[in-house]
Amino acid sequence: PVIQGVPFALRMDRFVVFCAGACLGSFINVVIYRLPRGQSLVFPGSRCPRCRKALRFYDNIPVFSWLLLAGRCRFCHRPISPRYPVVELIFACLSAALWTHWQPYLYWSIAAILAAGVLMAVALIDWDTFLIPDELSLGLLAAGWLAAPINPFFAGSGPVAAVLLSLAGSLIGFVVGWVTAAAGEKIFKKEAMGGGDIKLLAAVGAWGGGLGAFDCLMIGSLIGSIYGAALMARGRLRRCDPIAFGPFLSAGAIFNLFWLLPLDFLARLTW
Repeated sequence: PVIQGVPFALRMDRFVVFCAGACLGSFINVVIYRLPRGQSLVFPGSRCPRCRKALRFYDNIPVFSWLLLAGRCRFCHRPISPRYPVVELIFACLSAALWTHWQPYLYWSIAAILAAGVLMAVALIDWDTFLIPDELSLGLLAAGWLAAPINPFFAGSGPVAAVLLSLAGSLIGFVVGWVTAAAGEKIFKKEAMGGGDIKLLAAVGAWGGGLGAFDCLMIGSLIGSIYGAALMARGRLRRCDPIAFGPFLSAGAIFNLFWLLPLDFLARLTW
């Protein structure tokens, strides 16, 4: 059956992936809260971080439970951060978008969704703590190597060559990050990029090759510069104040899960 020209089965696929993405977003919230604190991601089950009461299953439905509870814990009635449903909703939309974009590549679309989940966790953990856990950056690096044979960015090169391209991309990402960090420290006389950012760029290179790592750095730098300039214009940031770079690198990396920007991209846009 077809509804308004769109195959019904495709619409159902998107709906199922959207719901699964919301559930993954709920788990991402768990990772964001527990991993920096050194807590298990599995045990104990979901509970209120204030009164420590275990949540019932109907209080743990992504987005809807927060709305039905009016953003408060059922037991202690203290506010629950709106970031929880926002993360769930954003990742649900992102999952559906990646699934739709890579529709012909079933296994790659699943891998891309999982990679985006790691990147979202990296972004918010770094935003909160100025740290990028090695479990996430190095795990993403290894996963990029494993996913290389099904990576459409390396298509046509064969499985072995694809893995080699992924390995080369991670090396390029590491070198680009290290050179940028060293140059920034020399110019600005302070740390420009942390070790976690460099490892993250290496991981991005494993997924998008050397071009992906370069794109990620450029996009992240652009978004970070705009954000920093806006804060300084409002008097909320001084030039000497640090800002977390991981969220902006993660944004660039998620963009790269959809597209890589060739060097002649701007020229082709004007033709």
